[in-house]
Amino acid sequence: MRIDSHHHFWKYSAKEYDWISNEMSVIRRDFLPPHLSAEIKQAGIDAVVSVQARQSVEETRFLLDFASRNPFIKGVVGWVPLVAKDAARQIEAFHGHPKLRGFRHVVQGEPDDAFILRPDFNEGIKALHHWGYIYDILIFEKHLPNSIVFVDRHPQQVFVIDHIAKPVIKTNSFDAWAKNMREMAKRSNVYCKVSGMVTEADWKNWTPAQLQRYFDTVLEAFGPRRLMFGSDWPVCLVACGYGKWVKTVEAAYAKLSADEKAWIFGKTARAAYDLK
Repeated sequence: MRIDSHHHFWKYSAKEYDWISNEMSVIRRDFLPPHLSAEIKQAGIDAVVSVQARQSVEETRFLLDFASRNPFIKGVVGWVPLVAKDAARQIEAFHGHPKLRGFRHVVQGEPDDAFILRPDFNEGIKALHHWGYIYDILIFEKHLPNSIVFVDRHPQQVFVIDHIAKPVIKTNSFDAWAKNMREMAKRSNVYCKVSGMVTEADWKNWTPAQLQRYFDTVLEAFGPRRLMFGSDWPVCLVACGYGKWVKTVEAAYAKLSADEKAWIFGKTARAAYDLK
């Protein structure tokens, strides 16, 4: 089974998706299961993991409803207010849904660069572990040092770094990011998604050659069994079509064995998220 470990759905509204700028007008429309189903069929992808795009409990229900009606959606990464005093209760309320696999918070959007170290947020993470859920880490590369400290506070919690921690590929920023990613990868409870890279590059002028050292670094650091392919569709469409991104990742890892490729393109996501 070839799995896309990271995509979004939305019914577009300017109020709820105010982060979609004028430059991103191509994604100012609805993106729903029939649209994605057509994309993955053409690209040879069998199943997907849906990830939150709004910070609301309603978003979690929205994604779980789609998952319950679409067999190709194998898992959901939702949202709850992890800093809330009743975060544990809100997580428990979702417990038992067969396709809920984890939660995420948009840490990259917080004005405090040390948000991920807040005591109340970390209490919320402890509740995730109690119920057996994964936490997806959405950050920019500048947040990596604090995120390493954060991960070390929760050695039994499974984490997934989204979008290879968003290095500033547009300016070819590399050394500090690579050093911190290698350090993060020393923690065996951390996985990494090969996703979101083209939107951190120059949308119109990126090249596969420019991305290769980033592909190589996360492969060296995490190995195929802790790397998973993700499209970041439909956000990726501002810089790259779905099929083109699949082919870009395939080409980047073309020299790997068939088994290693199978891990990156499905087995890792299936193992990490316990997909059925």
